[in-house]
Parts: sequence; C-alpha cells; structure tokens
Amino acid sequence: MSNTLSALAAKARRIALASCLLASLAMLASPAMAAPFEFAPAPQNDLNRVYRVDKATGEVGACQFQLKEGGVGITICFPAGEGAGPQPPSDYLLMPSRHEREGGIFRVNVRTGEMSICYVFDDKVVCTPQAK
Repeated sequence: MSNTLSALAAKARRIALASCLLASLAMLASPAMAAPFEFAPAPQNDLNRVYRVDKATGEVGACQFQLKEGGVGITICFPAGEGAGPQPPSDYLLMPSRHEREGGIFRVNVRTGEMSICYVFDDKVVCTPQAK
C-alpha cells in the first residue's frame, strides 16, 4: 500500500510541476506582458515634448509640460490627428533625428521599412504619409 501511495504522490508532484511550467510559459507568451507603447523625446533641445507610439497600430500622440501662471505646471497632451491614427497592424517604433531644432519625430515600420514624420500641428499630432 505504501508503494501505491508513493507512486500516487510522485505522479501528483509531476502533474503539479507540469502545470506550473505551462502556466509560466503562458505568462511569458501573453501579449499583456509586452509593453504596448514606446516613448521618445522630440530632438529639439529646447522643447520638453515626448512622443508615444502604439507599437502594434502605429498611432502617435504626444505630451509636454507647460507652466501655469502663478502655480504648478500642467501636462498638455496632443491626440492623434491626420495621419497619426492607427495604421495597418505591424511593428512601429519612434526614431528622433539628431537635428537639434527638429520638433517632429520619425514613425518607422520595422517590418516594411516605411517611415513618416510626425509633429504637433493645431493641437493634434499629425503625420506625413508613410513612404520608403
């Protein structure tokens, strides 16, 4: 009887270990674990603007700090406007140029090699059409 109990206990340990391994692998493969956004500063050295891109959809937004008269500053954010909205699903990144007076940023599609320039215009982020 003790051999049967030992065999059952060993089988239960193997099942528990396999379950833990499967759960760990599922967590590693989960898209929720991946960072959905990438952030990069505008290259302009006197502009405190940070751009954000959704890495899967290519949608671009931006935020910056603005002083308020007589008080604490505020964060101003600019939503996606013309050309900055969702693009075909892919892998998108932001790439600042090295031009110290450039307020815009490149949105690059690393799968296709296409690029566009995104910048703030009339309180929205706009992007040029993607090109290669």
